Amino acid sequence: MVATELGSAANFIRCDVTVEEQVATAVKTVVARHGKLDVLLNSAGISCSISPPSIADLDMDIYDKVMCLNVRGTVLGIKHATRAMIPAGSGSILCLSSISGLMGGLGPHAYSISKFTIPGVVKTVAGELCKHGIRINCISPAGIPTPLTLRMFREVFMGHNIPEEQLVAIVNAGGDLKGEKCEERDVAKAALYLASDDAKFVTGHNLVVDGGFTCFKSPNLLFP
Repeated sequence: MVATELGSAANFIRCDVTVEEQVATAVKTVVARHGKLDVLLNSAGISCSISPPSIADLDMDIYDKVMCLNVRGTVLGIKHATRAMIPAGSGSILCLSSISGLMGGLGPHAYSISKFTIPGVVKTVAGELCKHGIRINCISPAGIPTPLTLRMFREVFMGHNIPEEQLVAIVNAGGDLKGEKCEERDVAKAALYLASDDAKFVTGHNLVVDGGFTCFKSPNLLFP
């Protein structure tokens, strides 16, 4: 567990982000321990099966589960963070989205819809929070070969017995920036920037960390 590795510098609080009482308790615990809440990162999220792929066959129970965690959980984090930050007149809230929330076809419908929603949530509340000196921003990373992502890709290639390293290479192939790939630390550094005073005049922004993947689409030109 990360909290154990960090020792006294960290405090682990178990929290189901879809349950408002638990989110409220987590925030109150932080304020009681440190006197205030400076930064909140809404990073909890789930995906879902890519099957069935058609919107016509969408399982609404799965859709509701994904939206509840990815969107409701984010909104609850914002709600209770602001209750702690407004009296202090400062704070930085970060919400994790995805490039699946910028372009269609990059993920299952339920997941993609939830990730399209999060930048909208950020923009919806940014204007109000400005009045209180609170910043809120979004981060949309490219695919990273985390266990969750690899599990989705294994389903895509089910029956092909593709080695783990090849799956990782497929996930990393999404970036267009030569010689680089999206890693967890890239997202962490983006969050660190947005949470810091270096970004003191940045709010309502969606910082895309994707090596240019969503910036352009090159035409497939065939020359004689």
